[in-house]
Parts: sequence; C-alpha cells; structure tokens
Amino acid sequence: MIAITVDPIDVAAALKSIELEQAGAIDLFLGVVRNSTQARSVNRLEYEAYDRMAVSEMEKIANEAHQRWPILRYTIIHRKGTLQIGEIAILIGVATAHRGDAFVACRYIIDTIKQTVPIWKKEVFMDGEEWVNALFGLS
Repeated sequence: MIAITVDPIDVAAALKSIELEQAGAIDLFLGVVRNSTQARSVNRLEYEAYDRMAVSEMEKIANEAHQRWPILRYTIIHRKGTLQIGEIAILIGVATAHRGDAFVACRYIIDTIKQTVPIWKKEVFMDGEEWVNALFGLS
C-alpha cells in the first residue's frame, strides 16, 4: 500500500499489511515530528503534497527498491496537513527474508522520497515559519 493521508498513521495496521510467513525481517521506519531543528524550537509541521504525483513517485521508488532487493511486501504512508510534536509524518515498512535487505531497502526508500517526491514541509517555530522543500535536501 502506498498512500498520502490526512489521518493519523495506524502503525499496527501498516505492520499487519506487510506480515507474511516468508518474511524473516520487517523493517519499519517512522518519521516523527520533533520539537526542534537547527537549534530552533518547533511548534508544529505543516505538510502539503501533490497527491497523485507524490503517490506515483513513491510507487516508482518502491518498484526500484523491489528491483534492487528481494522485497516481499512494502508499505509507504505519508501524512499531510498539520502535525504536532510526536506525531508520525511518514511510515515505511519493508518485509524481506533477511534483515540486511530490509534495512538497506527501507533506507533507500526514505532517502529517495526526501529527495524526489513532491511533498513540502513548513516548519512552524515559536518565532516564525519556513517552508522546506523536500526536493532540495534532507531535513
């Protein structure tokens, strides 16, 4: 499953969607809203996305990962809208037969999403705000 949602991400449901008997490893990455960035206090994050294009790009990334590593199942869910400190912004789940493949595939997926998918983040600080374009670097 690959999705953009305004709803909180259900980690248990996402995990259940990729579990299977052949999987010896399931790697879950949760990107969580933290309370500071570059020594500035963060109040909240606001995400916007070009949904159809973002999902299409995430599908391409997942397919590329599947071609590079023996992925049995995967899921990618990204939130948009206003997120508070501690909320999950993105979940990536990868199931493989062995842990090494799961780790490297999950890392590849998140790093590539941050570089290429049209999802934009506004960091709202106690003393201002700033848009961070996912296409122009990791944050």
